[in-house]
Amino acid sequence: MTQPTSSIGRPRTPAPGTAAPELRIARLRAHARRLTWSGIVLIAVAGATAYFYDNLPAPYENWMLLTTAGALVLLLVVIPFLVWLSHTWTITTRRVIERSGPFGANHREISHVRGYAIQMRRGILQRLWGAGTLSLSNGVEPALRMKNIPNAVLVHETLVDQVEVNQILAHRDSQTFGSGSVDV
Repeated sequence: MTQPTSSIGRPRTPAPGTAAPELRIARLRAHARRLTWSGIVLIAVAGATAYFYDNLPAPYENWMLLTTAGALVLLLVVIPFLVWLSHTWTITTRRVIERSGPFGANHREISHVRGYAIQMRRGILQRLWGAGTLSLSNGVEPALRMKNIPNAVLVHETLVDQVEVNQILAHRDSQTFGSGSVDV
């Protein structure tokens, strides 16, 4: 999704009193490195199945090997991948939305206009991978934690910019069209 830009490269601000469209800035998932062990298990199960197929001792049969391999792949590869795939964070020009669970069953959002504190934590491995954990807290609701976000520094800067822009626009609109304004 793109938005017209001014000559400087920043999005144009809407005219006072007009509703600005909500545009998606980014959709994020946790860093994919948590699927490393699932990849290793998949390779090991495929290799072991290929090696032992038709080489099993007498009481065991090939269908037992294939059933065990299928169960291992399902439990240690497919389910972790689906859990990773089903947890997303979406940053728009108005809010941050967290969806998790199958089919987005759990849904949380935090608005840029209300403002929030952003805390970034990065461990040693997260620094190596360029990831980090961001906690967004508005002081009223529990903090929204974005764990192992790739490019955490860039996401942090984007969120700070969005809070600033939204608060400036809200202040401008309240001064222009607010109730009880006094002309001097």
